[in-house]
Amino acid sequence: MPFVLPLLGLAVFAQGTSEFMLSGLLPGIARDLHISISAAGSLTSAFAVGMVIGAPLMAMLSMRWSRRRALLAFLVAFLLVHVLGAVTTHYGVLLATRIVAALANAGFLAVALATATAMVAPDAKGRATSVLLGGTTMACVAGVPAGALLGELWGWRSAFWAVALVSLPAVLAIWRSVPAGRAPRFAEGGSGTRGELRALRSPRLVVLLLLGALVNGATFCAFTYLAPLVTDVTGIGAGWVPAVLALFGLGSFVGVGLGGRLADTRPVPLLVAGGTALLLGWTVLALTAGNPVAALVLVFVQGALSFAVGSTLVSQVLYAATGAPTLGGGFATAALNVGAAIGPWCGGAALTAGFGFRSPLWVSAVLTALALVLAGVAHGARRRTVRRGAPSAQDAPA
Repeated sequence: MPFVLPLLGLAVFAQGTSEFMLSGLLPGIARDLHISISAAGSLTSAFAVGMVIGAPLMAMLSMRWSRRRALLAFLVAFLLVHVLGAVTTHYGVLLATRIVAALANAGFLAVALATATAMVAPDAKGRATSVLLGGTTMACVAGVPAGALLGELWGWRSAFWAVALVSLPAVLAIWRSVPAGRAPRFAEGGSGTRGELRALRSPRLVVLLLLGALVNGATFCAFTYLAPLVTDVTGIGAGWVPAVLALFGLGSFVGVGLGGRLADTRPVPLLVAGGTALLLGWTVLALTAGNPVAALVLVFVQGALSFAVGSTLVSQVLYAATGAPTLGGGFATAALNVGAAIGPWCGGAALTAGFGFRSPLWVSAVLTALALVLAGVAHGARRRTVRRGAPSAQDAPA
């Protein structure tokens, strides 16, 4: 693996930390800026919306630049808005920095996925993807707790400064290691944005994006409401909640590594077995959440399975989108964030309906079951199409 890839992963780590760390900083932000907790919470919503909208739009914008220029522009913008966020005393300015940071994050991840897979062998996209997404999992394990600790010790602004500082080594690595020339365009039937958009019409690619959204929705539905589950159902004290969240993050790190090893050579067995195990795991966790030992073991296992399957789906999107190397990464990023937004909303709706703290786990099971049904229907459609006329791999559904 090229040396620059772990440093791109470091940038993704900083961005993942920025995306998730506000959950531990909202009270301090609300006190300092004299706003309500709900207003402070909208900072998280603004970031999520920016990621969903920004991924394809920023990917299209970046196609006018070389990959090095695009990565530097997005990462420097991300760094600078965190500096601005760390010094501002105005809520409106802070809200604007979160939107810009999300747009920069989305654009960076889309181009980084295309860059990483272009710098490795054609059959190593899964390993390259796992290096980048490993940064997100490490943000859950270490970045978010560290941000919360900094907020407790030196105030919420110190966490913003830390994110900016962690981004600096990646800026230098990109400047020195990513080629300055424009990336070649492989889109069938043309080049640039129109050619890549035509390449994205593949039914197989659409199915993979939907699967990614469903699996990630299940993941973040459960993760978002993990704290009340373990305190109110499992009976673990509130002081242990950070450790439980870190346990899920540690499992996700292991899962990304597993996905990276198998995604290039045995993606279908991993997705079939992993998806089935995910459905079983969410169901068993919902049934046994009152048992602390079972709950803790399954928190780790589900974190590993979720990210093994999720990272493999991302790598398969990139394999399917060879004609759209930049927009493929952008749409993969958008699909994951759509899932990350819809999943917690569905879990919250179940809680509001009065179904209890186990209900988000059942929602995760339903979303996973929908993904398996979709995959089965797509596979059946592909087999019927093959019997009729043997289509190309680009046109066949997953």
